[in-house]
Amino acid sequence: MSGLKKEHGNRLLFDNVTFELRPGRRIALIGGNGAGKTTMMEIVVGVQEADAGTVHKPSDYVIGYLPQELTESWTGTVLDEVLGGANHLRQMEAEINDVGALLGEFDHPDYEERLERYGSLQSRFEQMGGYQIEAEARRILGGLGFTTQAMDRPLQELSGGWQMRAALARLLLQKPDVLVLDEPTNHLDVDSVGWLEDQLNAFPGSLLFVSHDRDFIDAVAERVVEVAWGTATEYVGGFIEFVVQREERLAQIEAKAANQARQRAHAEKFIERFRYKATKARQVQSRIKALEKLEEIEVPRDADLKLRFSYPEPRRSSRVVVEIEDGDFGYDDEPSVVSDVNIVVERGQKLALIGPNGAGKSTILKAILGQLQPRSGDITIGTNVDISYFAQHQVDALNLDYTVEQEFRMSVGESLDAKRNVRSVLGSFGFRGDAVERRVSQLSGGERTRLALAETMCNPVNLLILDEPTNHLDLPSCDVLEDALRVYPGTVLLVSHDRHLIRNVAEQVLEVRDGKAVFYDEIEEHLFSRKAGAIKKAAPTKAVDNGSAVSKPPSPKKPAPPSKKKPAMSGNEERQLRKRVDKLEAAVQKLEAELAEVQGQLADPEVYADTERMHELIDKNDTVERRLQRSLTEWEAALEKLG
Repeated sequence: MSGLKKEHGNRLLFDNVTFELRPGRRIALIGGNGAGKTTMMEIVVGVQEADAGTVHKPSDYVIGYLPQELTESWTGTVLDEVLGGANHLRQMEAEINDVGALLGEFDHPDYEERLERYGSLQSRFEQMGGYQIEAEARRILGGLGFTTQAMDRPLQELSGGWQMRAALARLLLQKPDVLVLDEPTNHLDVDSVGWLEDQLNAFPGSLLFVSHDRDFIDAVAERVVEVAWGTATEYVGGFIEFVVQREERLAQIEAKAANQARQRAHAEKFIERFRYKATKARQVQSRIKALEKLEEIEVPRDADLKLRFSYPEPRRSSRVVVEIEDGDFGYDDEPSVVSDVNIVVERGQKLALIGPNGAGKSTILKAILGQLQPRSGDITIGTNVDISYFAQHQVDALNLDYTVEQEFRMSVGESLDAKRNVRSVLGSFGFRGDAVERRVSQLSGGERTRLALAETMCNPVNLLILDEPTNHLDLPSCDVLEDALRVYPGTVLLVSHDRHLIRNVAEQVLEVRDGKAVFYDEIEEHLFSRKAGAIKKAAPTKAVDNGSAVSKPPSPKKPAPPSKKKPAMSGNEERQLRKRVDKLEAAVQKLEAELAEVQGQLADPEVYADTERMHELIDKNDTVERRLQRSLTEWEAALEKLG
């Protein structure tokens, strides 16, 4: 990307943006809502054109793009639509069948040519994983939370979030040269986010993605490009490295600006003192010209980096805010979603609900809100409990024809404290100056989420129920939400896949899984588990980002660069090396056979009826794939050394 520039109307999004997405490189694109991240991605994939600058890419490169909002209409089942990502294999399979059908004509003059073509196609098809493609599609869908029943349902019948998962699965099956993902974790649960991290880390192509999830950025990205202040700045490393380097860069800019201000003041003082002295005229003119050419260094304002919000004081509720005794919840004649639920939420408690999508988190929230009656058991809401609820699709309720200020006033204007100005409240959510006059239809997805949050959070309530509030939010807005929830004097029930937010806000987690709801005080280990009580990875180390804890898993060691000269090898060393090559080759063959066996089991639809067995096989498949890749790398290195 060279010298990219883009304006929307009279508003400059960015100018002179240049960075490289090299083969195998993984870049996280971050920045404020409305800064132009999505626009930049659309320019990269060719959906939009830049006002200036160019995007250079090989003509034969395949780019896979996952937008924030899908516009496709689906006609097939989930599995059929996902298999559409492997059309090149399906076309090859059709050609194999066509050529194979002709092989019965033994006396045809082109028989030998057809036979050779058939063998070549079969070999390529096998090498490209064609015979395991349906098993691979099912494995990917299982990792993203689809049951075997859901895989065979028409995709059009599913919600937008599940359609987005299917679109992501299709891209992962396609394995393009470049993956461009706009907020890929928005519709995923904690389990699926961890699974996706593993898949993207094993992805051999290039990756450009937008995310507000610090843990996800740290686990996947090797570089960060920040879109801010009308340009883009590249940083090497994950999110922690970005934070440190950005602070150093801002400190350097401030120092340069201060030095420039001193030089300017000194020059202006000289000009003023000797302006009318003939002997100093040449020196005065020289300084005047120098000042005219001096390009002023602008220091990013703190207001652009941090937003502030404080809650109105709610009335005091009873000690027990919510109590559920022996609750059993479900819909119509379907089996219960979650049962034997016993929950006591006390005043001031901050509780996060985690678990796979469809496990019953939102069902429990609906029961607390009175939108769903329990099949059995009792739900008691305490005395003087005032509730404000942010739903997953809260932004859909916004009036697109209103301005930001009109929408906010229509929603909560009359209930605001007399001391609080509407524009001041909107300003604390990032809508300053002319931004309040923009139409809701002109806002980005993150800006609409921010407006919906403002409407939810500005009322003086003592129980906040938030269902995936960080979807589409930028990092500064996530910081605002986190800071506000930490000092919020009331009670919080939070459903989120953002592990950083949960880690820094929640005091306990309620894990909803396999029809049960269980309390845990050990938050960290349950943020990384795929099954209840199973730790996926060790707790990461912590650093500090302006008072908020951020985490980073340990970075893998980089291999040492190869030496330029190959040292002479003794006869004994050569024999040992040949033995190692043979041993590694045998290990590769064994792992390939093991992988084929696991994928064969994953191809059996009955496996997906047993969730625990499905996840065991998916985990085993991932483990064997990693071991196979490692053995292949070692084998190739040994062969190269052997010469």
